[in-house]
Amino acid sequence: MLLYTSLATALLLAAPAAAQTWPYDLIGTWSTKSNQTLTGPGFYDPLNERLIEPSRTGISYSFTGDGHYEEAYYRAIANPQNPACPSGIMQWQHGSWVMNANGSLSLTPIAVDGRQLLSSPCEYNNAVYTRYNQTELFQRYSVYTDPYHGIGRLDMFKFDGSPMNPMYLVYAPPQMLPTTTLNPTSASSTAGATSTSGSKLKRSLDAEVPLSWKVKMASENGKMGEGSGVVHMINADRVWWIGLGMMGFGGLLYLGPRRMGVQLS
Repeated sequence: MLLYTSLATALLLAAPAAAQTWPYDLIGTWSTKSNQTLTGPGFYDPLNERLIEPSRTGISYSFTGDGHYEEAYYRAIANPQNPACPSGIMQWQHGSWVMNANGSLSLTPIAVDGRQLLSSPCEYNNAVYTRYNQTELFQRYSVYTDPYHGIGRLDMFKFDGSPMNPMYLVYAPPQMLPTTTLNPTSASSTAGATSTSGSKLKRSLDAEVPLSWKVKMASENGKMGEGSGVVHMINADRVWWIGLGMMGFGGLLYLGPRRMGVQLS
């Protein structure tokens, strides 16, 4: 992660600042094939400080024509050492984006707004909920009509040229939360961060503390009421089945050619 961050930051700083644009073909909400992970209020609830688990894993990006973006990730993480203990991770952030003169895309999140939920049932009793802030650089992108599905398709390539899973157009205009700062802190407010109308969405995590700690302390003080919804554990059974499916598919790819006598280099 540190290597990725340092390389992406270096390339981002090296990207030409001139001729920055917001190409119209990116405008909309895009999602991977599962079409269940989507940006907007169905994934992140800033009022209740809650990430909402989709029924399937996936990735979604939304772009506006005036330089705002939002992203939602839900991924299963296999555990080769203990296949019965996969993990699940949800990430959300939003901010500003531009296309640079060399065709690359620079995505700069609002640092105080990003959220991450990591669920490792075999390691923690509660999911670990923290801030998330990851600047991104995509080397290039391509938008076209998918010949099989007959709908808009977005191919994006990471800073090192490796492709992401293809995404397909779901909404145009995009489905997004407000593009201004949703969770301003005292520090960000002093620095001039913009809050939403009337600061109705103001929520604050004063420190990088796992939410499970806060919930434990609040429960001991009798501050947690029924249905508060602050902790949202990713469904462990669902993550387990996803991890099992990933292992089965990988085994099929590995053993299938050998059973047919095909030599693998």
